[in-house]
Amino acid sequence: MTVGKVYLVGAGPGDEKLITVYGRECLERADVVIYDRLINRKLLRYAKPDAELLYCGKEPGKHDTVQEQIHKLLIQHAQQGKTVVRLKGGDPCVFGRVGEEAEVLAQVGIPFEIVPGVTSGIAAPAYAGIPVTHRDYADSVAIVTGHRSQSVDWEALARGCDTIVVYMGAASLLDICRRLIAAGKAAETPAAIIEWGTTERQRTVASALSTLPLEAEKAGISHPAIIIIGDVVRLREMLRWFPERQGGEAVAGTTS
Repeated sequence: MTVGKVYLVGAGPGDEKLITVYGRECLERADVVIYDRLINRKLLRYAKPDAELLYCGKEPGKHDTVQEQIHKLLIQHAQQGKTVVRLKGGDPCVFGRVGEEAEVLAQVGIPFEIVPGVTSGIAAPAYAGIPVTHRDYADSVAIVTGHRSQSVDWEALARGCDTIVVYMGAASLLDICRRLIAAGKAAETPAAIIEWGTTERQRTVASALSTLPLEAEKAGISHPAIIIIGDVVRLREMLRWFPERQGGEAVAGTTS
């Protein structure tokens, strides 16, 4: 029996237009699409009419169970000779567990490709008018997870990194800000949190690092969200261009 192939595809951060050309081509020829919770569902229309679409969204506290099920589905369908697309939000190599899925496939001899995507930690700030680097403000960027904030070396980040981008940190925002300030990051350092980045639901709250948790709480900001800390946040006032949501209406360049 001929073994199929698995494409581990980054769907981009939310705006359907940000998927890569190759990522869309993989979708168009897939027999099976196994997709995540945060992908733009409009992308599924690029799949063949007879393609099997399998939702494998991960709810809080159930990640490991769902991940094991995903591994089984990838193997099962590929061993049936099918072309499988594993469609993951953002870039699959940035906190997307693509390494685990690729390892499993390699161990059982199933061919695969990793198709990079636009990652939310760069795209969401860009849509909010915040470039993560700038020759006058930032020569270095750190990408960290907020999901396990207690294991991050915040002291090293506070001392040695110009821009800090935190994924999956909305629920830990207060703890993250406190840890950075305790590690030596100035309380007045510009910071922002961007909810539903690159989508029509995008909202941004920008303030000093010390007050960001309170301002985010006032605005009702929740996940999915990207946190960005550093002087590049100052550029938002000049560079914001994407219409954001305020009071149910889209307003260009609004901090809400």
